[in-house]
Amino acid sequence: MILLLDCGNTRLKWRLMADGVVVHDGGGALEETVTFAELTPYARKIDRVAVSTVASEQSRLRLDESLAAVTAAPVRYHWAEVSRDGLTNSYQDVAKMGADRWHAMVAAWVGARRSFAVVDAGSAVTIDYVDGQGQHLGGYILPGLNMMRRSLKLDAARIGFEYDEQINAAPGQSTGECANHGLAWLTESLVQRLLGDVGRLGLERVVLTGGDAGRFLSLGLKAEHRPGLVLEGLEIVDLQESRG
Repeated sequence: MILLLDCGNTRLKWRLMADGVVVHDGGGALEETVTFAELTPYARKIDRVAVSTVASEQSRLRLDESLAAVTAAPVRYHWAEVSRDGLTNSYQDVAKMGADRWHAMVAAWVGARRSFAVVDAGSAVTIDYVDGQGQHLGGYILPGLNMMRRSLKLDAARIGFEYDEQINAAPGQSTGECANHGLAWLTESLVQRLLGDVGRLGLERVVLTGGDAGRFLSLGLKAEHRPGLVLEGLEIVDLQESRG
C-alpha cells in the first residue's frame, strides 16, 4: 500500500492506495495534530509514504512525527522538477515552484497529453498554463477567498462585516454586501480573465481542484473538477520513481 499526502498551506489531505484503488482517504487542518488514527488497521500494510508539501519546515517535522507514530514505512518527499513524462517546467529554478502546482500539472498532463489550464483554488489560488507539447507556459499566484476575507477583517477593521457564503457579484448596498459581493466580483473577474487566456492561448481544457472549486464553478468557470488532482499527480511521480 502507498500512503499519499498533500500538505498545503492550511490543510492536509491524504489517500491510501492499494494496486491503484483508493482504500481510504481523509484530511485535517495543519494547526491541529494529525494522528492518522484511521490508518491504524492498515499500518503494517503500508509499504511507503509519498508527500507533496508547501507547508513550513515546522509543519513538515510535525508531520514526520505523526507518521512515525503510525507506520515505519519510509517517507519520501517529492518536489517540483525540470521535467516529467513529457511535461516541461518553465521555471529556471524549479526549487522555487510549489510541489502541489507541479503535481497538479503532472496529473492533468499524463493520460490526456492535451493543452490545459490548471486551477487550484485553495488558500492561495494558483493558475498554470501548459501547451499541447507539454511545455509549461507560466502561471499566476493570487490570494484565495479566505486570505482576502482575513485581510479585510484584520487590515480594515472598521469595515466590520460578517462573512456571507452567498455568491453575488452585484453592487452591494451595505458594508457587508459591498465586501462579500466584492469578493465574488473579484472571483468572477478572475474567471473571465482565465477563460480569455484559455481562448487566446488555444488551450483545450480547464482542470480545477482545491477547496473553493465550487465557488469558481458557480461563477461560470467551465472546468473538469478533480478534487484529488495533486494526489493523483503525486501518485504518478512516486510510481514512476519507484520503478526506476
